[in-house]
Amino acid sequence: MPGSRTTAWDLSPALLDIIVCPACHGKLAIDYDTSELTCTSGSCGLAFPITEGVPVLLVDEARSPARL
Repeated sequence: MPGSRTTAWDLSPALLDIIVCPACHGKLAIDYDTSELTCTSGSCGLAFPITEGVPVLLVDEARSPARL
């Protein structure tokens, strides 16, 4: 629909089941407050932005836990 905004929670559950963190291959979880996909691995924790409903799974674009 023109003019509507896609939000993080519009991502398909099936997509979330198959995509993984590109850095460590850990599972990703939606952070609804920041519209990011966050790696659930305790050793990684990268947060990947979701731009216009599309996860940007580039390590160079990710926010590390240290850069909060």
